[in-house]
Amino acid sequence: MNEILQKIRAIEREQTKRRENDALAHYNTGRKKNKKQLAFHRCKKRNRWVFGGNRSGKTECGAVEAVWLARGIHPYRKNRKDAFGWVVSLTAQVQRDVAQQKILHYLRPDWIDDIVMTSGRKDAPHAGVIDQIRIKNVFGGISVIGFKSCDQGRERFQGSSLDFVWFDEEPPQDVYEECVMRVLDKKGDIFGTMTPLKGLTFVYEDIYLNRRNDPQIWYEFMEWADNPFLPKREVRALTATMDETTLQSRRYGKFCTREGLVYPEFDETVHVIDPFPIPEAWQDVISIDPGLKNPLSAHWYCTDYDGNVYVVAEHYAAGRDVDFHTEKIKHICDILGWKRDARGRICALIDPAAGQRTLSSAKSVSELFYERGIVADMRVDKDVFAGIAQVKSYLSRTNGQPDLYIFSNCTNMIREFKGYFWGNDESPVKRDDHAMDELRYYLMTRPRAAAKETESEIMRDKDRRIRALRRKKHVGG
Repeated sequence: MNEILQKIRAIEREQTKRRENDALAHYNTGRKKNKKQLAFHRCKKRNRWVFGGNRSGKTECGAVEAVWLARGIHPYRKNRKDAFGWVVSLTAQVQRDVAQQKILHYLRPDWIDDIVMTSGRKDAPHAGVIDQIRIKNVFGGISVIGFKSCDQGRERFQGSSLDFVWFDEEPPQDVYEECVMRVLDKKGDIFGTMTPLKGLTFVYEDIYLNRRNDPQIWYEFMEWADNPFLPKREVRALTATMDETTLQSRRYGKFCTREGLVYPEFDETVHVIDPFPIPEAWQDVISIDPGLKNPLSAHWYCTDYDGNVYVVAEHYAAGRDVDFHTEKIKHICDILGWKRDARGRICALIDPAAGQRTLSSAKSVSELFYERGIVADMRVDKDVFAGIAQVKSYLSRTNGQPDLYIFSNCTNMIREFKGYFWGNDESPVKRDDHAMDELRYYLMTRPRAAAKETESEIMRDKDRRIRALRRKKHVGG
């Protein structure tokens, strides 16, 4: 009997020791949780990125994601018994000092089947460079985490079929594209954790702006305040040593140039909202920045009883004629039940340049629209700097002025907000600014709050429901 008790106690001691050494069991638990990390893990999309400041916790969630997938214990995704993935670092030295250490930190020794070293000894893997770790999967199989470095060149990333790739910091574009091909046949996952220090690279274009409208792309920004274990005193001390541009990237994980964003006040989590039914009384006007070869940008603007502005729909297309644009604008108006004048015509604001005739056409764009039932008012204020100041006043939530909200289906306006930068001549760069132009035209008309008319009880109830929905979205978080 004593012998049996001794064996039981020995097993209990071993289990206690393993629990104490199980860093994965203590990840993001307790009262102090990093909610951004949880959002990353819970997201079901296949191309996920965390843009984070240094020491914001971004690398931790990348390492945990890789270990969960390899062990077959991911709490939010379908697990496999023999997952094969890569961890991609910039150099072998960075791999050894950062990503490799994080993976080993979250792997219990009894989970490791074997370690293959590129250099160093497998009994001291922390000190060397690892090629592969073979991991015991909970389903009885063996998973493999391989380590790669970008300085090996694109050719070293060819051939394999993968379940996942974790980029620890931003890779070169050719390496990224090769890894995307590696997960294609298995419908595997790409995820990256990085501090954007290289400026407006392909990650900015393809992931952050998502110019190809890939529905599988997701990203999150993570900053020092999101890390509950980073001392506030240290945060204040580090903040005081950095200029604004460095702070934006090093603390907040934001993409920056030395010229800076025109609208740093724009915050997707605040200003972009889910669509909801708009009362007819809120409808105001359409604003158009005309283009035939270049994109034509048109947005539908509404104002509520408090003067808040809502951008509720968009038409955005390049290389099409006036007939095409007219058909699309009328179609969206029909869907929205958009108001028309006494003659059944649609009213819009438009850039005064639409009144100019060209050698290729005897009529101006505004005249062509008029013939097709769209009355375009060219009396808009084109003062760029006054217009930018007006937009900023609507984006600010601290000046007591009305706010600006953009429906999430207005993807091109949202993209332009994120990519609208100052140039070297203290003017905005004239690139992808069509929605930004017609937004200024509209806000410079000083939109008025919707007039409160005598309403039926049904309409009042509808209005209360809309207001409650907006409060829940923005006031409640």
